[in-house]
Amino acid sequence: MRLPLFPLDTVLFPGCILDLQLFEARYLDMISRCLKADHGFGVVRILQGLEVGPAATAFAGIGCEAVIRDWQQQPNGLLGIRVDGQRRFDIERTEVQADQLIVADVRWRPEPDDAPLDDGHADLVMLLEALRQHPMVRSLGMNDAVGGRRALADQLAYLLPFQPEHKIELLQLEDVDLRLQRIQTLLERLQGD
Repeated sequence: MRLPLFPLDTVLFPGCILDLQLFEARYLDMISRCLKADHGFGVVRILQGLEVGPAATAFAGIGCEAVIRDWQQQPNGLLGIRVDGQRRFDIERTEVQADQLIVADVRWRPEPDDAPLDDGHADLVMLLEALRQHPMVRSLGMNDAVGGRRALADQLAYLLPFQPEHKIELLQLEDVDLRLQRIQTLLERLQGD
């Protein structure tokens, strides 16, 4: 599958929401094509380069499909879009087009069935509920009840202030229980700092 990429200084996770403001012609054109064809684009974490200007020279080899949920013209004249994180993917090959838009051949990662939460996840669920009280998180509308371990892991990984390399690592982990264990370890490190 060919997917246009939007390299950013963030890591998007499935089931999470991201607001973007667009002004570069390559991304405005990309969004127009995505809306017309009813498909998403890929969000990948920049490793080298900038969000604006020439195409990023290095980015993570894993990303998350972003599907446009809403869009509107902002008071500042920019196009604002809200996207939902959907499927994870691995990048197999990339090409930089003349307008500096990066297009990639991607392989979708299979998503394992979600396992139900149990009493052992109560502390992490309470932490997620506390994070959702922050005005920035509330404004994203990520208030639906978490029904399983995968959603809990993805939302915590997205919202917690982990280093980008740790977020990429969490996005790559297939086993949801391992992902939750790794989040717990990273939380303990944050509390120790």
